[in-house]
Amino acid sequence: AACASVHGANRLGANSLLDIVVFGRACANRVAEIAKPGDPLTPLPKDAGAATIANLDKVRNSSGPKPTSAVRANLQKVMQTYAAVFRIQDKLETGCAEIDKVCKEMEEIGISDRSMIWNTDLVETLELQNLVVQAAQTMYSAEARKESRGAHARDDFDTRDDENWMKHTLSWMATPADKVKLDYRPVHYYTLDEEECKTVPPVARVY
Repeated sequence: AACASVHGANRLGANSLLDIVVFGRACANRVAEIAKPGDPLTPLPKDAGAATIANLDKVRNSSGPKPTSAVRANLQKVMQTYAAVFRIQDKLETGCAEIDKVCKEMEEIGISDRSMIWNTDLVETLELQNLVVQAAQTMYSAEARKESRGAHARDDFDTRDDENWMKHTLSWMATPADKVKLDYRPVHYYTLDEEECKTVPPVARVY
């Protein structure tokens, strides 16, 4: 939906390099403040990375009836049909149910290549795991937000609702088997340096 960046909601119409430079510098400055050479590292648990390796092995040895490409095509169809450029409540509600079905399909995937070298089947399936999780969070977040803001354009709520929706959506979903959890945090009305760059108040998008 809306984007917190140098370019605001117009993040697709401008140069992302500027975002990287500005926020990369801010990130580096913050790291320099809180971390010093020689600082002790937080100890890792004994099983660090075990879940990732287990997932890789599970996917590499999966033997379900559906190829990755079929599930990916279903994901694409669901997102384009129910969470397209212009959105409406009944479509989004149906989309939530349909994306849940795609998440369940991930358990039915089977790949034929068991190798550990240049295994594109494995890589594509791991990528699809990530895509499905991102898509589900997008669908549920869009369904919940009853307004239009930034790239989130709704035909049934065609204006921005600052009174109820001037807040960032937070979403959690670790794996396709999980349910999407939503929460929110307030918008910060200040910049990194108010003397150098004052806060720009939100205004209505007009054409």
